[in-house]
Amino acid sequence: MSQVIAGLEVPETAAVAEATQLIQETTNPLIYHHSRRVFFFSLIHAQKLGVEPDPELLYLAAMFHDTGLLKPFSEVEQRFEVDGADHARKFLLERGFSTAATDTVWAAIALHTTPGIPSKMGAEIATTNLGVLTDVLGVGLDWIDQDQIKEIVGVHPREDFKSEFLKAYVDGNKDRPDTTHGTVNADVLEHFVPGFRRPTTVELMLGNPWPN
Repeated sequence: MSQVIAGLEVPETAAVAEATQLIQETTNPLIYHHSRRVFFFSLIHAQKLGVEPDPELLYLAAMFHDTGLLKPFSEVEQRFEVDGADHARKFLLERGFSTAATDTVWAAIALHTTPGIPSKMGAEIATTNLGVLTDVLGVGLDWIDQDQIKEIVGVHPREDFKSEFLKAYVDGNKDRPDTTHGTVNADVLEHFVPGFRRPTTVELMLGNPWPN
């Protein structure tokens, strides 16, 4: 029997069950509960927008979207979002998902912190981004039904989410600071890591080896 929270149904598939167990076992309660909330908020945004993302792909994108913050990181030094997308790609391909489905989930995760682009793409990509924005920045809390929010948070509590998530955000990026250039991730390091200063695009342009 499928699980329904706040009137929102979790797809009942083998991949969903396996992903749920994997994220519970390999991450921590902070990331697990955040990822599940992102899925439910993504569904709410989809309803408001009148779009119909594939619920299984949306769930997998939500569950894997922050796995790149946690060790083991990829062997290649890259943005944490790409790490998470790569982890998801491996999971989906091993379970026989099509290239198109896998690419959709990969893009939803890789772009989930990138402003301005997800909204122009497919439903799974756009709503994953919106679900993240709701849980992290409160986007949509002024119109989302308060009873739905209460039920979602009751099952997947936030507790001290703001400070704990920021700590996880720093821990997931501080050993690869160069990957944060040009992303919102640099904001976090600049605020919390002593001595970190983002290079500006102007500095990079003026300081490059081309003659003026």
